[in-house]
Amino acid sequence: MSDVTGDLAAVSEAKGGSDAARISEVKAWLTSQFEAAGKEVPNFEYTHRSITHLYNLATASQAKSQAATIVANDFRLKASEYRAQAARIREILESAGMSQESLPSNVVSSAQVLANVANLLNIRDTELSSFLVAMGDISLRKTGVEEKRAKAQKESNTLLDYTRKAIQRLTYLKKILAQLEDDVVPCESQIENWKTNLEVMAVKEEQYIQQYKKYEMLLNRVGYTPKISHRELVEMAEHRKELDKMTKPVLDTLRSYQDLPPDKALAALAIEDKKRQFAAAEKYLEEVLQSALATNDE
Repeated sequence: MSDVTGDLAAVSEAKGGSDAARISEVKAWLTSQFEAAGKEVPNFEYTHRSITHLYNLATASQAKSQAATIVANDFRLKASEYRAQAARIREILESAGMSQESLPSNVVSSAQVLANVANLLNIRDTELSSFLVAMGDISLRKTGVEEKRAKAQKESNTLLDYTRKAIQRLTYLKKILAQLEDDVVPCESQIENWKTNLEVMAVKEEQYIQQYKKYEMLLNRVGYTPKISHRELVEMAEHRKELDKMTKPVLDTLRSYQDLPPDKALAALAIEDKKRQFAAAEKYLEEVLQSALATNDE
């Protein structure tokens, strides 16, 4: 203890008179605490930092000790008042012939149950109004708990529904994934087939392009022009049909001459007449063709 005193004195001299009060308080607090435990204050290095920390601990400990002392004194005062009140109530009950010993056991049990209920409800008396207020408070709290429970149950059902839907969706997605995995090999083979077909089509396309160029050169060589369209060819075919209709009677007449009698003079006259008709038909045919070609050139 002399070492502690010497160290404290050294710290006090180093820091001046301002720390003297703190050092004395720390010394007194350490001494009281260790003496209460039946031990001596251990030796340790006293510095400004350690003194400050011990002073803060001593201040907090003393404040809490004072608060605990105040609360303990209040409880002692209340206990003495309750004991005095119990003694008065006991005297009143005994004077009225209602002491605990004279009461039936069921009444004593009921009184104990009543006291236990009062303690459970945290009320200080056994008045009916106090019980009613306490029961009302419990009912309100019960209603609040039931509302919270109903809300939690509703949220739980909602979450459970979401969970079921999520599980169903997960099962469906797993099924789709399995189907896609099963379709990978056929799709890969089909893709390879498509690639092969594309290569073949590319080769065919090149061949068709070459043939198109070849036919285009051939048409240019024979004098084909874009002016000769399908419509013009149809019109020329219709003109030819009309000419065929016009020349058909002449041909039929010529064929009928095959049945004439072998008279050279008459036959010569008939032949000359048919030649004139045939020449006229040819001339008409040439005029029609030239007019059609002239129309196409325009």
